[in-house]
Amino acid sequence: MMLTFQISHKDLFGSPVLYDLKEQGDQIPVTKENRQEFVDLYTEYILNKSVERQFKAFKKGFLMVTNESPLKYLFRPEEVELLICGSRKLDFEALEKTTEYDGGYSKDSQIIKDFWETIHSFGEEQKRLFLQFTTGTDRAPVGGLGKLKMIIAKNGSDTDRLPTSHTCFNALLLPEYSSKEKLRERLLQGYYLCQRIWDAVTAPQRKLSVTAFFNNKNKTMKKGVSQK
Repeated sequence: MMLTFQISHKDLFGSPVLYDLKEQGDQIPVTKENRQEFVDLYTEYILNKSVERQFKAFKKGFLMVTNESPLKYLFRPEEVELLICGSRKLDFEALEKTTEYDGGYSKDSQIIKDFWETIHSFGEEQKRLFLQFTTGTDRAPVGGLGKLKMIIAKNGSDTDRLPTSHTCFNALLLPEYSSKEKLRERLLQGYYLCQRIWDAVTAPQRKLSVTAFFNNKNKTMKKGVSQK
């Protein structure tokens, strides 16, 4: 099957959508000479054209709020982003100091000591996954993670069940696992499962990035791209 300038994806309801990146794109094969143009048009569609209607609605609403507001005079764009989206700088030491405990746990419980040692040992991506799993976002609020009121509550004794969370309340429901190794394994499995579900529900048409697209189409490209 030959790769052409016609792409396909699924909409929010799972229905297939065909889109021509160029006029009569299904008749234009991707070659070594035009593959950069294909990548550029594909990226432009995914990042801009496919969400143009939604972005225009957002922009209209945003300008209605800010046009006559001192907001645009008081803040730089990056400061407005911080107010709306939160900070990407994560201080988990500060979060540990402000976290509260419930259901029989305290900061001196062995499972809690193991929990924080495990969290601090995580890499940046895994820490962001934990934050998203527990709070619904991978960013810190204005003022940093020390301003986040997180609760860790006991959710039964040792079990094979995964931890759960109430993101509206920044609450992590943590079973009292029997070992630090099991705690780490259950946490990571829960985070990655949550991420896969989140991706599937919130942005199905974003799941296929340009890089993933070419990885998935590698065999097709080898067979279909003209060597002219």
